[in-house]
Amino acid sequence: MMFVMSLQVYDKNRTADEFMGSGVIPLKDIELYKTYEMELRLDDPKSKENDMGVIIVEVCLMFRDATIKRSPRWPAKKNKQNQATPTQRPAEPTQKNQLKNQMWSGVLRFTLIEGQDLPQYGHGDIYVRFRLGDQKYKSKNLCIQANPQWREQFDFNQFEDNQEPLQVEVCSKRGRKGEESWGMFEIDLPRFSPNERQLYTHVLDPGKGRLVFLVTLRPCWGVSISDIGTATLEKPDEKHKIVEKFSLKNSHKCVGEVGFLQVKVIKANDLPPTDLNGKSNPLCVIELGNSKLQTHTIYKTLNPEWNKAFTLPIKDIHDVIELTVLDENGDKTPNFLGKVAIPLLSVQNGQQMCLFLKKENLGSASKGNITLVLEVIYNKVRAGIRTFQPKEEKLMEDNLKFSKKVLARNIYRVRKISTAVLYTLQYIKSCFQWESTQRSLIAFLIFLVSVWHWELFMLPLFLLLLVSWNYFQLAAGKASSNQDLVNMSMGDDEEEDEKESGKKGLMDKIHMVQEVVLVVQNVLEELANIGERIKNIFNWSVPFLSCLACSVLFVSTVLLYFIPLRYIVLIWGVNKFTKKLRNPYTIDSNEILDFLKRVPSDVEKVQYSALRAPTSQSQPRKKR
Repeated sequence: MMFVMSLQVYDKNRTADEFMGSGVIPLKDIELYKTYEMELRLDDPKSKENDMGVIIVEVCLMFRDATIKRSPRWPAKKNKQNQATPTQRPAEPTQKNQLKNQMWSGVLRFTLIEGQDLPQYGHGDIYVRFRLGDQKYKSKNLCIQANPQWREQFDFNQFEDNQEPLQVEVCSKRGRKGEESWGMFEIDLPRFSPNERQLYTHVLDPGKGRLVFLVTLRPCWGVSISDIGTATLEKPDEKHKIVEKFSLKNSHKCVGEVGFLQVKVIKANDLPPTDLNGKSNPLCVIELGNSKLQTHTIYKTLNPEWNKAFTLPIKDIHDVIELTVLDENGDKTPNFLGKVAIPLLSVQNGQQMCLFLKKENLGSASKGNITLVLEVIYNKVRAGIRTFQPKEEKLMEDNLKFSKKVLARNIYRVRKISTAVLYTLQYIKSCFQWESTQRSLIAFLIFLVSVWHWELFMLPLFLLLLVSWNYFQLAAGKASSNQDLVNMSMGDDEEEDEKESGKKGLMDKIHMVQEVVLVVQNVLEELANIGERIKNIFNWSVPFLSCLACSVLFVSTVLLYFIPLRYIVLIWGVNKFTKKLRNPYTIDSNEILDFLKRVPSDVEKVQYSALRAPTSQSQPRKKR
């Protein structure tokens, strides 16, 4: 069977559309994901003319993107007047169906293990892309080699009404050349049984090797959308079951389930208008990690009252819940109205909050406020264990762009950390140079006593004492955990960059080396994040994490005091060498880095800080 694509040309300038010829493109000779420029000679069997002209087209054959929804654009033009003035009643059935389609019943866990017998020619990177509906992931880039080891894990929310397969594609990229597909395949999800782990070895394109991965479908609970009056935690029996499930005595059960979140989205006030009539069509999107739910749309208002309750399972107590208010814009991308971000550990259960909305970068306040009630129930033991495990990967977003403001801010953050380190080194150096007799004498006595009585357990003990000292300083009011955030600029970087994007000169040159600049920008950000997160542990910015660090340091001190170091190293080495023998598909992790990723940096502390609106502004303003 041969597939062909037909193109037909019409003249729209005539009173009636006039046929001007057609051309045919055979698809059998076209390779996937390769662009061809073709010159098609037009033909019309009914015409007496021998030469109907030619048309030049570019053709690229690819798999259909499951995230793109086909919208009835042509019929929409006929009902232009009806669309210009939408009403709430006709939209209600659509909104109800939309709310049902949001809830997922399972989580598909995809564990990417390794590649086998992949081609090694040339230099470049290889990576894997995944897509399930609008959920997209991308693995880390590895150098092209015969048997690359990814050892990564990705979670996809599985919806009951979604029958689309999971798309997996292996790609390679060499230098500035475009990416090359080494094979794309689909995984049919309905055939999976819950909690059954299946191992796959999929053969890629001829000569491209194989891909080894694990797939597990796990049931999910706790996802619901309801009115405030019928919320889950409003029912005493349901609330008692949830509290009992996450109590300390049941910590050994269902270790993967950390907690339960309920969000009541009551209303918003004083939103910015987007329509010509001075109104908006607002809706609110709730995001927790990679989970997303949304309210219905209320049309033609700046003071919407949703009165909806949402419940979500908590995978990581260090996640941040983000609420974004958008303006529905028909088939087009919704307009952004405002946003707030609240760390789960800062939630005060059952307390009604009225918060000012922020701009998209969460740096400064926007127009309007939103009224919420949050409740978090979690198990501290499971949350502590989850802290030392790899953090969930974020869904793939748009490509990062270079920003002068972000680069300058990262340089400032790294310089501030390096200045503090240099100041400490200079202070130690001054003790050797006897710039202050009293200081040098005390340092000399401490050195003699410490070296004479030094034991390895004193290292975690010293860190424990340092963290405790900062806690007492904060409790006494002599220090503040936010004292370094005064000069942290979080302005409208994106807006200013867009205004300057048209300027030529230096920015054109930077654009030529954008990849290099992005690497430098990201490396500086990682260095600044590590330094600020270590500082924020000692500053007790997140008491839960600082208490957890104190517990680990205390246990380390006791173990090092009672157990010889050689035994600890021996246990560590035996575990490291036998890990792959005990579980060939284990995912390597670094517990210290996983813990540090949960600590917010100074930038994140600014973004997650709440701007509470006065109670008087929580009411809609009356027109005079």
